[in-house]
Amino acid sequence: MILASASPTSLALSVLAACSYAWPALRAAHQSPATARAWVALAWFLHGAALAWGLLLPPTHFGFAPALSMTAWVVAAVYAIESQIYPQLQTRWALSSVGTVAVLLACLFPGTPLPSSATLWLPTHLAFGVASYGLFGTAVVHAWLMGRAEARIRQAADPHSGLPLLTLERLTYRFVAAGFALLTATLGMGYLFGDVVYGKGHAWHWDHKTVFSVLAWITFAVLLIGRARFGWRGKRAVAVLYTGSVLLLLGYVGSRFVMEVLLGRAA
Repeated sequence: MILASASPTSLALSVLAACSYAWPALRAAHQSPATARAWVALAWFLHGAALAWGLLLPPTHFGFAPALSMTAWVVAAVYAIESQIYPQLQTRWALSSVGTVAVLLACLFPGTPLPSSATLWLPTHLAFGVASYGLFGTAVVHAWLMGRAEARIRQAADPHSGLPLLTLERLTYRFVAAGFALLTATLGMGYLFGDVVYGKGHAWHWDHKTVFSVLAWITFAVLLIGRARFGWRGKRAVAVLYTGSVLLLLGYVGSRFVMEVLLGRAA
């Protein structure tokens, strides 16, 4: 049931986080960069507190919306670090908007209880998966910024209005490589130690989640090999990145959305 598992504290933290994300998004044209960063930092802290409160208090729930919320939190964390290194990185409005939606979705759809047979390895498995989602999500944001940088070059706009194109490209595929490593670990853990992670009777099986996740892994592997061996760049590489990201999104989030929302039952 919607909101059935949300405690008053978790709900309050989520609402405060959503409002803190929404304020700099709505007031982007009227706030200084320092003020906007402060609001995003506050939102990120409240967001993390809401996630921790929901995960640490039994029974622990998880589903497509909490996965998206955690992914948004990871992307915001990466942005916070990057913005200290590259102050010209300007994605606060987009990240604030995504953060608002992700937090509210997690409030509305808190997921289903984790299997009672699950072991302590399950949080590690989920953490690896969410971290890979976050890194690929960050790569997608950088690929979008690459498209904007290329458009500025074609329009002969101010070349100093954002990160240089080559810097964006280098960062994008570093995130892809890191996300691929974590995705490999996540799939490997599920394949080799399914009974250990989920409990007896939950070994690896080829359902929709697994098929889409493996297809995403193959797509990202092709992308990394293509760049290393054949020098793939530009639109071709970005198209493969987007394809792999969509497949990965369908793998867990898409499958759980169908199960939880459209079919109304636990996955």
